[in-house]
Amino acid sequence: MHINTQFNRVSNVMRTALFTTGLLLLSAVQAQTQTQAQTQAATLIQNVRVFDGEKMLTTRHVLINQGKIVNANFKGKITSDMQLVDGTGRSLLPGLIDAHVHAFQDQDLPLLFGVTTQIDMFSPVAAMQDMHQRRQKPNNPNNANSANGSDVFSAGILATAPKGHGTEYGMEIETLTKPEQAQAWVDRRIAEGSHFIKIVMEQGGIGFHFNSLDLATVQALIKASHARHKLAVVHISTYADAKAALAAGADGLVHLFNGTAITPAQIQELVQLAKTHHAFVIPTFSVLESIAGIKAKDVLADNNMLQLLGKNQLMPLNTTYGMEVKQELLNAPKQLTAALHQAKIAVLAGTDAGNRGTQYGISLHHELAALVQAGMSPSAALQAATSAPARAFQLKDRGRVQNGYKADLLLVDGDPSADISSTRRIVEIWKNGNIVSPLRTQKIQQVAEENSRKKSAIDLPADGRISLFSASKFASPFGYGWMASTDAPMGGKSAVELSAADADIAGQTSLMIKATINPGFAFPWAGVVFFPSSQPMQPADLSNANTLKFKVKGDGKSYNVGFTMQGSYIPLNQRFTAGAEWQEISLSFKQFKGLDASIVTMLSFNAGPDAGTYQLQIADVRLLKE
Repeated sequence: MHINTQFNRVSNVMRTALFTTGLLLLSAVQAQTQTQAQTQAATLIQNVRVFDGEKMLTTRHVLINQGKIVNANFKGKITSDMQLVDGTGRSLLPGLIDAHVHAFQDQDLPLLFGVTTQIDMFSPVAAMQDMHQRRQKPNNPNNANSANGSDVFSAGILATAPKGHGTEYGMEIETLTKPEQAQAWVDRRIAEGSHFIKIVMEQGGIGFHFNSLDLATVQALIKASHARHKLAVVHISTYADAKAALAAGADGLVHLFNGTAITPAQIQELVQLAKTHHAFVIPTFSVLESIAGIKAKDVLADNNMLQLLGKNQLMPLNTTYGMEVKQELLNAPKQLTAALHQAKIAVLAGTDAGNRGTQYGISLHHELAALVQAGMSPSAALQAATSAPARAFQLKDRGRVQNGYKADLLLVDGDPSADISSTRRIVEIWKNGNIVSPLRTQKIQQVAEENSRKKSAIDLPADGRISLFSASKFASPFGYGWMASTDAPMGGKSAVELSAADADIAGQTSLMIKATINPGFAFPWAGVVFFPSSQPMQPADLSNANTLKFKVKGDGKSYNVGFTMQGSYIPLNQRFTAGAEWQEISLSFKQFKGLDASIVTMLSFNAGPDAGTYQLQIADVRLLKE
């Protein structure tokens, strides 16, 4: 994951719930389709163009039965017990494979967009084992994944250094510090059920730092993985680390890197290393664009796609990490992707879904378009989401329309080998031979009902004031109220002390925030939060306001004020400076890029991420309509 902003404020209980919610969502729709696998007759898809995973074939009939492709070019007699599907003017594809996700929530979505398989790059052990068990027992009546969810293959816990990338999420991570630990570490992951090994080379970026594994340990991890016949893939975010990982024999890079320029010599060096070591590359344009402040406008403008996303599911797709659009940052990954493809290096379609600017399933359709924009043909982009990831991750039963393969299929209007956007014109999806359209219909109805419900925006006080501070209490006119917040739930060591202080220029009692920011978490913070709902982390509709105003006084240092929305634990922040004299700060909601005021879970005022002591007073916090 690429996260370059102050990270989530979520307790251990909340975090555990987040990783299991996506799986539990599937069981809600399970009863509707569980009997299909046992009762469904053979299905014949007639007169359909077939993209077999490598190329588009001429019109033919495809017969599926008992969860398998029985005949990919059926020429036999049509019998009365066959279910016939008209493929005229349509194209049949293998079910799509997203080669880079973090499958911790919203797992009702991927299959609805034709993504029948996901490669998960980091999950807690229990969640990984549950996902794998569901995949391995598709006919279990209690297995929601048999018809209602995508198959997930996971790396489980990643290989990282102490205080390295991956440790910032508050989970227990077994880290490494030296090469001698590599083989035992890899063996423990394999015993837990990791399908492959993911290794992190990441030093951080502007405003944050990670410890990274040294090259000797990375080399040892790759060697240890290969000794057990497991793939070793590497997370990188710079040219130097990409070069080092490929030279060390990595089987794949799970990201490319942003950059305004890359030299021909650098491109050639990476291409040659990838070719020498038979490595694949997953560019993850969806998240690289998010870091560059670019939204996936193609799918965000597609109402047929958006009708499957609830408001809280739309929010991550509509929010980016970068606060300013910087198209030039995509110059390097685009040029490198084109060169890799030209050199016949396997380029895989992966979204890094689970991050800002992405959403499961729908983002893969954008990723296909991004690969085409980077210089790949539509057919090559389709390969990148079907046969190429199946081959790279050694998934021998999917990614192709061939006899004996899983009947995980996607039927679309038009010809996506000529127009890649045709993948978004979904007619039908099959998972293990079962049709998915009833689930799509149900989801569309649920979203429509949600959107049609009358808004229940909170009636704000006439003066908009939500800070009712006094010497005895930090109260509010609605919601759960104000409370201290630190990075402790994420393993951080920062601290905060709250107290009533002198009145501001308008005579309102102020809240004194004394914070100590200590290293220990990648994005340390300490401060105060306001929960507008009656329960912490539940959404509240603040759309009766469009402006946040507050008064501040402090030590001359910079602070963050931010809104957090349902479906995310990463606040949309604005920086402000608290000088020695009281001043009023006014911020339009529009300044919080991507804010949907109807699903706000908290408002926060925080010190950090720079280490040190901080002293801030806030008063007269108001939500106003202006």
